Amino acid sequence: MDDTMVLELKDICKTYPQFTLSNIGFSLPKGAIMGLIGENGAGKSTTMKIIMGMVEANSGSVKIFGNEGLRIQDKERIGVVFDELPFNQTLYVSNLGKVMKNIYRSWDEKVYQDYLKRFKLPDKKELKDFSRGMKMKLSLAVALSHHANLLILDEPTSGLDPVVRAEMLDLFLEFISDGESSILISSHITSDLERIADYITFIHQGKIVMSKNKDDIIYHYAIAKADTQTLHSIDSPIILKYRDNKYGSEALIQNREQFTIDYPDITVDPITLDELMVFLCTENE
Repeated sequence: MDDTMVLELKDICKTYPQFTLSNIGFSLPKGAIMGLIGENGAGKSTTMKIIMGMVEANSGSVKIFGNEGLRIQDKERIGVVFDELPFNQTLYVSNLGKVMKNIYRSWDEKVYQDYLKRFKLPDKKELKDFSRGMKMKLSLAVALSHHANLLILDEPTSGLDPVVRAEMLDLFLEFISDGESSILISSHITSDLERIADYITFIHQGKIVMSKNKDDIIYHYAIAKADTQTLHSIDSPIILKYRDNKYGSEALIQNREQFTIDYPDITVDPITLDELMVFLCTENE
């Protein structure tokens, strides 16, 4: 057992009539944030639901806090934010705190009230009348108010304005600063992940395409640009994939420094996570 890992997935498979999750595997260390990226329907939410025991995998294993599967006592240590607010929609936020106190033995009402004030969430309004952004903030307030060691967040900054999003990201970094707590977060706002994530796992059509240290991606991967003939004539293992357009060609490279040394006349640009996703989702011609 690796006691440095908060979460370990190995060979997770799940088959639906129209979709298959195949051999999903990755590990999340203590004190780290992993960003889970991929197009809509790639399998991110299904993976998270399998981790939480909401969906049963056909095969494979999940270890949480070093234990096989999700034990009852481990649920106390996990804070979850999914796309939909899973609470009674006629409650006020103060009522919700009383409900959570009966669910989590480690519920901290003071921390909860502090987050309600910080997020400016009104008490005299039923949850069904909350905006999407308000619902997300409430879910986060609940997830952070019972002293969890692992946060599992599905699009937590979706619907939030840039100022509040920045506040949330700072909050996530604060959460892992003890070196023991970790976050698994899926997001389509890849600039958020570029700012806070330590690792990136990319799921495409139910399969892991890449799972790497984020800095390795940002600093070593790049896009080479040239005319089609020039770029396609290069025979190098550094080039992972080509993408052609009417203006020329681009190539995804995995060692920017070495490529620049080997081919100094070819333009090489840094890559963003958005560009990486587009590249890896594009079929070679």
